[in-house]
Amino acid sequence: MKKIVTVEQMRAIEQAADESGLTYEKMMENAGKSIAAAILDYWPDAEGWNVTILAGPGNNGGDGLVVGHYLQEAGAKVSVYLTRERTEEDENLQRIIQHGCPITVAEKDKRHKTLRDLIVSTDLLVDSVFGTGFKPPIKGDTKNIFEFVNKVLGEDASAPYIVAVDCPSGMDCDTGEIADESLSADLTVTLAAAKPGLLRFPGAEYVGEIVVADIGIPSSQKEIATIDLEFATREGVRAWLPERPRDAHKGTFGRVIIVAGSINFPGAASLSALGAYRSGAGLVTVAVPEPIQGFLVPMIPEATWLVLPHELGVITGSAADVILEELPHCQALLLGPGFGQEQATLNFMKRLINPSAAAKQGIGFVRHEGIDEALKLPPIVIDADGLKLLAGIPDWQVHLPGQSILTPHPGEMSVMTGLSVAEIQAEREQTALDWAAQWGHVVVLKGAFTVVASPLGQATILPFATPALARAGTGDVLSGAIASFLAQGLQPYQAAILGCFIHGWSGEIAAGMIGSTAGVIAGDIAELIPAAISELGRC
Repeated sequence: MKKIVTVEQMRAIEQAADESGLTYEKMMENAGKSIAAAILDYWPDAEGWNVTILAGPGNNGGDGLVVGHYLQEAGAKVSVYLTRERTEEDENLQRIIQHGCPITVAEKDKRHKTLRDLIVSTDLLVDSVFGTGFKPPIKGDTKNIFEFVNKVLGEDASAPYIVAVDCPSGMDCDTGEIADESLSADLTVTLAAAKPGLLRFPGAEYVGEIVVADIGIPSSQKEIATIDLEFATREGVRAWLPERPRDAHKGTFGRVIIVAGSINFPGAASLSALGAYRSGAGLVTVAVPEPIQGFLVPMIPEATWLVLPHELGVITGSAADVILEELPHCQALLLGPGFGQEQATLNFMKRLINPSAAAKQGIGFVRHEGIDEALKLPPIVIDADGLKLLAGIPDWQVHLPGQSILTPHPGEMSVMTGLSVAEIQAEREQTALDWAAQWGHVVVLKGAFTVVASPLGQATILPFATPALARAGTGDVLSGAIASFLAQGLQPYQAAILGCFIHGWSGEIAAGMIGSTAGVIAGDIAELIPAAISELGRC
């Protein structure tokens, strides 16, 4: 995992590093070297590349010059275009001049003729004009340069790859505000930690893929170690993948019980079960109202089944007895996908999470004998309509096992909290953190850059913002995956992050295979979970 820090926090981190002996000059050298390495990871054969470094007058431009130095050493043909003159004492500029790299200063390039020639002939454009301290808008001659570059890029069918140094130039790295003239990057290599603006729209639209590069600041340095907001990375979550020993049996990987579905939303149960199985659970038991069980069996024949009492095709209160008897034999419980919001199902939820209170109220049960009212519930994931039903149960949060996992989208979060969707979306990280702490449970606030918040004050932002996931049923797949990782022994916070990461990556793989985000459906994402797990294990 990598930290997410504000601009002010980053300044304090760098200052502390400098005072401890890691000089600003050394950090710049490390930054440029790490950015070049990240570029070469994506495009390994640099021999003969045409590379243009678009460099500003400050530290971000200095980083770009160091990038140029290392790409030149890797065999690229590097040219530098300075938006403003840099001093002759600039060691990084002198070093790249000694490489024989052509240097052009904007004020000497009348009508941007050289700039046009560079853009149309370059394979890779490195944007290192403005860094994290910039506040839009872009003004003056620099604005004209960016407008010209965008114009030329728009005319060129074979436009170059664009790599942003730390952030796309013109972005407010705290808020995500961004200048209209900013360049849309294919890859942003941000330094030491991710910045909030990279994960907030509209700026996030300009970022491309995000890589966090090392600049030599130790993770143990208190100014960065004490920050609780993190950015999920492949390397960070890979260590959480459950082991798959060769002598395993189905019990090794846990049993998930999925209580889901209703006459109007039957498919949610099968999608959740598929998400759980594809994520590695050993046994998935699907508990559904009797009228829909028959036609779900062919959709997921690997599952076992609990047929539940119903009222007009929705789960009813007495179904809680069936589930309570099974709980000692499962390692994770998923509630909610496709429930609907009928009173009968609300009665079921009340009875399940608080059997003693429900019995005293006489909520439609025939028997209570044999049910231990102090029965300890297994780790729980609650999704979809289950979350809306919770909002109708007084003090629901105290009756769930500690650190249960709640997976609301913004609309469901609005029902649960009373906040408007606009308020939730304006402060996604803080909203998730505040309510996770208040409820005592893990909150997965879904959407572009999903936020997973722990009641202990930690939060992790996922790196996915793709329309491939904007489909009915994708949340059912996600909840099944999270429940699966719970059953396989992960702690709730880890299970939620890993499930979200695998789910998001599956969506990106699906969009790549289909050729468009428009045609991806929830079943595609479920089917590609094994591919995402396999790639994650190899990366």
